[in-house]
Amino acid sequence: MGEQPFWKTKSLAEMSSVEWESLCDGCGLCCLNKLEDWDTGEIAWTNIGCTLLDGDTCRCKDYPNRQATVPDCIQLTPGEVATLSWLPPTCGYRLVRDKHDLYWWHPLVSGDPETVHAAGISARGRTVSEDEIDVEDFEDYLVTWPLFVGGEEQR
Repeated sequence: MGEQPFWKTKSLAEMSSVEWESLCDGCGLCCLNKLEDWDTGEIAWTNIGCTLLDGDTCRCKDYPNRQATVPDCIQLTPGEVATLSWLPPTCGYRLVRDKHDLYWWHPLVSGDPETVHAAGISARGRTVSEDEIDVEDFEDYLVTWPLFVGGEEQR
């Protein structure tokens, strides 16, 4: 029997920076704008991508310098992941945090960064840039697909 993969044996805080970064499946869902109901705290997802989200690759156009362009960009850390309720149900960070295994299409499992897109999990081809939409109109772009895995809604 082989050695267990790091995401099954380490906590998020124990991971090296390379292991940490590899947990990102490249779906782009965390880079979608979300609306929060101030009274209930409920999160509503939009298909409006951050100004730096590349809608084809589902990656940040300037990851190393993203906070200079988008000051409210949340840098995921073990501490942040522990408190964020809006991470998509397919997120590798959330899955490891909640002691679940990664899905078959995650690049660490499949060995192929394209499987997240082939499985229909990513935001590829489904977004508009926040540069094209007035903030007052964000409610017109609500979507539920980031909450679905294999046709079933997750929370």
